[in-house]
Amino acid sequence: MLPGLMPGLLLVVTACGGPPNATMRAGGALKAYDINLVARDRVSDGGTLRWGLTEYPVQWNQHHIDGNHADVKTVMDALLPHAFRSDERANIRVDRDYVISAEVTATTPRQVVTYTLNPAAKWSDGKPITYADYVAQWQALRGVNTAYRVATVTGYQDITGVAKGKNAYEVVVTFARPFGDWRSLFSPLYPASANATPEAFNSAWTSRIPVTAGPFKFAAFDHTAKTVTIARDNAWWGDRAKLDKIIFRGLESDARIGAFANGELDVFDIGPSAPDYARARSTQGGVVRQAAAPDFRHLTFNGESPMLSDVRVRQAIALSVDRRVIAQSDLQGLNWPATLLDNHFLMNSQEGYQPNAGSLGKLDPARASRLLDEAGWKMTGATRARNGRELAIRFVIPSGLQLAKSEGELVQAMLRPLGVRVTLQTVPSGDFFTKYVIPGNYDIAPFSYVGTPFPVTSAYGTYANGVTGPGDDIVWNANLGRSGSREIDTALRQAAAELDPVRARAHLNAADLLVWQKVNVLTLYQRPQNVAVRANLANVGARGFRDLDYADIGFVGGHS
Repeated sequence: MLPGLMPGLLLVVTACGGPPNATMRAGGALKAYDINLVARDRVSDGGTLRWGLTEYPVQWNQHHIDGNHADVKTVMDALLPHAFRSDERANIRVDRDYVISAEVTATTPRQVVTYTLNPAAKWSDGKPITYADYVAQWQALRGVNTAYRVATVTGYQDITGVAKGKNAYEVVVTFARPFGDWRSLFSPLYPASANATPEAFNSAWTSRIPVTAGPFKFAAFDHTAKTVTIARDNAWWGDRAKLDKIIFRGLESDARIGAFANGELDVFDIGPSAPDYARARSTQGGVVRQAAAPDFRHLTFNGESPMLSDVRVRQAIALSVDRRVIAQSDLQGLNWPATLLDNHFLMNSQEGYQPNAGSLGKLDPARASRLLDEAGWKMTGATRARNGRELAIRFVIPSGLQLAKSEGELVQAMLRPLGVRVTLQTVPSGDFFTKYVIPGNYDIAPFSYVGTPFPVTSAYGTYANGVTGPGDDIVWNANLGRSGSREIDTALRQAAAELDPVRARAHLNAADLLVWQKVNVLTLYQRPQNVAVRANLANVGARGFRDLDYADIGFVGGHS
């Protein structure tokens, strides 16, 4: 999981049993998805859907570092091939519109995955989708040529070769080492032309969408109105798209709710705004669809901070923070249960979830006090001190985010009886990550992590141990909590190399038990996804981990 560019901003990101549309947890029921699922034959043909985005993207290559954004994904999911699709519980299956089958065909001496492509699949320029597109994408994303400004090389760097199989529609991928999340690769797939050269990769999809292969095709940009229009592609070989067109429009937050209330938008992501949630619910003909988002709110503890370098101090603070009170405060007005998240890798709504917090997930002021005493922090008046130094914590928050300020004030009040003084330090929002969190210039910081259906790949770096850099400095890379262990790394490596998803999740949960003891990240709750939609819209809304089928989106009982 990578930290968002701003706290609380979703970029792009389960217990067994139970009903398919909800996951039951102590303290409430979390819906895994809420999209008004309706059979295709009940959805009207035709109509234009107006979809609000948080911004108007420029880079439409999703694998480029500037295109690795949720708004780009929202549009391109209707236009490009994906080898696999995720259901609401993050279970993965092949998308047969593009791939007939994909399976591990060898494990020794190396892992080999063989894809059988759908020969009916074609790019909008008439070229068939073949092994050559897979080869080109691997070459661009493997990290060898740094002129390609790629968002991530994870997985692609583990591949030693991508080759033609028995014909152009069979792809043989050979890995240098076992890679359990191999299904995360080649999604979305871009045409070979997009990856042929660094220039094409970096520039050919800037303010352009030259080639597509989906139920919709690119129609037009309007840079003044900040819209991108896509239209039904009649050359599509799968189920015919119900809608005639989708118009995506980039708008600021306050403008999106206004446009929805005025009937100018049909769907948009509200985010965590209680006022916008209330206004959307009161809009005539509008509803708010809610589901458990693939991201979670948390407090990160800086393990290299002089105040928090002793794990006993971090554990004492965890035992004194009432996570449920913070969750209830954050979620006030959003009609969402304050269900705690007790896992760092798997969401409440995700297959394989199990609570691993144990005793550290419960309030225990007496034990917290004993731990601080053992660490040498003794009560001196109203606060604790050691060697003449007060136990004072800097809780760093970004400016302009009331949610983080409230969290800091609650933690401040909760730790006061323990003898820990908490100071809130407000910093410019643009500096929050770059000047404070990433370089370790903080004690505790609140923000959100964004997950994906591939928890090993997305979360590995967040909890991986530091490595020795120049001058014996420890380099932590994506581990912003700056604490780890060889045991955690071993469990994570076992999870990453495991090809069986059940065993991989078992290794993840073993790693999670160890992460809890380190108190690197104190999880709070899985955030709700709040999406405002027209009441007569089907198959779109709060999707959670579930991939939307854009061909099935449409209106019921007539169209717009």
